[in-house]
Amino acid sequence: MLVMKKIRSLRIIIIILSVLLVAGISTGFLVSQETRDFRIAKNLDIFFSLFRELNTFYVDTIDPDKLIKTGIDDMLKTLDPYTVYFPESEADEFTIMTTGKYGGIGSLVRPANDYVVISEVYKGFPADKAGIKPGDILKKVDGTSLKGLATDKVSEKLKGNPGTEINVTIERNGKDTDYPLKREKIIMPSVPYWGMLDSKTGYIRFTSFTQGCIDDVKNALNSLKNSNAQQIILDLRGNPGGLLTEAVEIVNLFVAEGNEVVSTKGKEKQFYENYKTTKQPVDEKIPLAIIINRSSASASEIVAGAIQDLDRGIIVGQRSYGKGLVQVERPLSYNTQLKVTIAKYYIPSGRCIQARDFSHPNEDGSVGIIPDSLISEFKTKNGRIVKDGGGITPDIEILPDPLSQISSELFLRNYIFDFATNYYWAHPDIKSPDQFKFTDQDYSDFKTFLLSRKFDYKTGTEESLNELISNAKKEKYYDIHKELFNELEKDVTHNLDQDLTMFRSEITDLLEDEIVSRYFYENGAIAYTIKNDEQVLKARDILNNKDEYNSILKGTAGAILVTRKNEQAISKSDNIQIRRDLDPL
Repeated sequence: MLVMKKIRSLRIIIIILSVLLVAGISTGFLVSQETRDFRIAKNLDIFFSLFRELNTFYVDTIDPDKLIKTGIDDMLKTLDPYTVYFPESEADEFTIMTTGKYGGIGSLVRPANDYVVISEVYKGFPADKAGIKPGDILKKVDGTSLKGLATDKVSEKLKGNPGTEINVTIERNGKDTDYPLKREKIIMPSVPYWGMLDSKTGYIRFTSFTQGCIDDVKNALNSLKNSNAQQIILDLRGNPGGLLTEAVEIVNLFVAEGNEVVSTKGKEKQFYENYKTTKQPVDEKIPLAIIINRSSASASEIVAGAIQDLDRGIIVGQRSYGKGLVQVERPLSYNTQLKVTIAKYYIPSGRCIQARDFSHPNEDGSVGIIPDSLISEFKTKNGRIVKDGGGITPDIEILPDPLSQISSELFLRNYIFDFATNYYWAHPDIKSPDQFKFTDQDYSDFKTFLLSRKFDYKTGTEESLNELISNAKKEKYYDIHKELFNELEKDVTHNLDQDLTMFRSEITDLLEDEIVSRYFYENGAIAYTIKNDEQVLKARDILNNKDEYNSILKGTAGAILVTRKNEQAISKSDNIQIRRDLDPL
């Protein structure tokens, strides 16, 4: 009854507003604005009336929270994917998104059969200190079984206020063990690794623009300079962005005060704003290379784009995502939140790198890419030509090798992960990454492991042929050409052992990355893999060649280097981003 009274009250208010608007009592509005306001009031009244009728007459009892949440989500889907509603139950997720902080045990999980599995543990936090390891199966929380629960429901049970106690039951090697833990404030590292690549090249992996991330990047930069770094690589691959103000601060580390980094323009004048550097930089002269990929978005693109537009450093890697939209958080009633797109941002050359046109969807509802006819040219500080409407295009484009079908299947279906778990428990004595070597015998053991798990897969070619055969049977052409189809099947059917030999190098890379992370956490895996990272090595080579570096910035270099690969395939560099996308606890 209380809900119905609230609905009636809201409906009365809306009707009164509608009458006032129609009667013209609210002076100062244009006719078009009156018409629009009336339409808003009318449709809200219809919505409340519909909800009242459903609540009264629908055959089953409805869940008002679920119904309204579904309605809101579907409404927002007609706008852009960045305008999102957070109910009170998702307050933790909202806090993590904006601050990188939450109360929990410090781990990542992924689904596996009836339970969830620990996929990564953050060094120094409760799960790590208790001895919980990747590959452990979460069975219970405070005695309550987690069987059949989705990862988000498990998260709700594991997260809580810092300082509160929790007991988790872990299965390892078929044995259940209870772990009493005390939740802590978990601060996800925005800079999981920095270090020297050689005697003069400093490297910083930067993964998120959360509150205070400027301190992490600045500390890393100063530490590298104290280690005699004479040139810097800032790796933004897989960094999805975050707070715009933090992006300005990051640029300010390398750019003198008084330079415009980004401006925002929206429907409301209050969202017209220019953001400039305001402090003395840490180093405005040190040679700088920024690495990006297709998962570098938003604030990452502000940093890369501003550095490019100001000709402060070179950009290496893969074209970025293309998100030039600004969101702010708006508090709603009952502790709910709205993250809403309020403006577009423009980097120093005047370009907006937004690549997708959400305001004009295709007829089928899909989102169109901004056409070439609407893409404009702009100039950097030194007069180099850059373009809008398609993300940030690197000065030196190095597209990562796509993984083969078998490698993708092994990674996505967790065979790499599961073998790494077995390897870790069978080899407890590895004390440093330099000690680790994945041997011929190890690879042979991996092949045996796959046989024991009865691993198999179908290539894209095989799936296409199966579809062709299916269509041929429906259309009654199969029997006529049966011998031809049989020959094709023989020719295109893959050989597992042959594929494991042919693609051994990239499969080994994936195994080494996963195994090293078991012993030395995320920072150890980064330190191990960047030694042979093509994009990192290319950035270092250009920094070492001062003539090439300066010619790029002055616009006198020749055509950019492009290694053409399939941009849609999963690449080795996607590995860490896939891991970070899992649910943090």
